[in-house]
Amino acid sequence: MTGIGPVEPVNSPETNESHDTIGTDAPHLTDRIADLWAGLTPRTRTAAIATAVAGAVAAAATLIPQVSGDSESPAPVPWPANVTTWRYLGFAAPHNSGATSGRYHFAVTVDHGPPVTLRISGTAFPGLTAHALPEPAFTVAASTTRKITVRISVSDCSELPLNADLPFLDVTLRNTRAIQHHSFIFGGTFSRDLSVLLHGACDRAADGPGPRPSGSANSQHVDGVEIPPNRPTAPRALVRPPRRHNKNVTSELAAMPLSAYRA
Repeated sequence: MTGIGPVEPVNSPETNESHDTIGTDAPHLTDRIADLWAGLTPRTRTAAIATAVAGAVAAAATLIPQVSGDSESPAPVPWPANVTTWRYLGFAAPHNSGATSGRYHFAVTVDHGPPVTLRISGTAFPGLTAHALPEPAFTVAASTTRKITVRISVSDCSELPLNADLPFLDVTLRNTRAIQHHSFIFGGTFSRDLSVLLHGACDRAADGPGPRPSGSANSQHVDGVEIPPNRPTAPRALVRPPRRHNKNVTSELAAMPLSAYRA
């Protein structure tokens, strides 16, 4: 026989005794959810599933950036040559005709990253020298542009093309990542201005007076006139100086010839 009889409360005030509660267990939460889910229509179930999935996706999208942001390493320091640019501005001072050196303005920009220290190490031609003024090395901070002056001097005209075509400057660049050697090429205005310097310095040297003749008589530096060498002469006879006598020594008398007949 099964059933549920009257149930007395535990620890009833009428009696001082405790009684076991007889009957079924209280319904579990999962059983209640199952009953509620069974009572929903198919359309309602589909909407509930879609809502749950959207909420899970939104929660994951919120958490993933935080986790990935904590694990990302900082961006690497860029190579100095990749973030540095040069731009030619023009003559730093009016150029004097015949001068062997000139001053030129440049603008140097570092886009980003740590500061870059630069030093000019050479030019396009072996007969030219270049260095920055007033200090050979200078530093440019990130996101800034610095105006510098470069002095270029002519040291040898023998191998210089008077019309400079795409001249460049050899530059050493250094930042916290590396030291690089790079050539910055310029054209247009800088080519024309550098050619003015080369013509003024080297044309004047070509028009100057020639060197004075030097060398032996057979040297080709003596006005182009060849002088024949001296003719060889016979050796001179050995001439002995007359004998000198000391005053204390008498001189020898010469023999006098005798005549054959007497008068």
